[in-house]
Amino acid sequence: MRKQTIALILESTEENEVFGRIFFEDNLLVESASSIELLETKMKKLLFKFHALKPIDILFDIQYDITGLFDHKNYLNASVVADIAGISRGLMRQYIAGIKYPSTERTLTIQKAVRQIGKELQKIKVVETRR
Repeated sequence: MRKQTIALILESTEENEVFGRIFFEDNLLVESASSIELLETKMKKLLFKFHALKPIDILFDIQYDITGLFDHKNYLNASVVADIAGISRGLMRQYIAGIKYPSTERTLTIQKAVRQIGKELQKIKVVETRR
């Protein structure tokens, strides 16, 4: 059987807990764990229990909601991402806090800004400092 790829959306992190969700066949599965790897294991067990999917046949496509993105990738500066995306810093803080939710278009704009940062980082060359 061919492996099935399923989106695993990572949400916020609290006190060493990773929260995630899966939408599968009109069902919402929600779980938490101490690591992404353990979360994947727990989600595979839920998919087996409720949908008879064998864990070996599942691949996860890790995705992030806005809160999860900035929790899991805490090296990202939300203000810089907001500036690159052309979004006000205050609105970005509201998205991250879950006070407001970005539209699909706005979410794609944020994703594009993050990817632009990634491309810029890939071009960096670090050299040895000589005295």
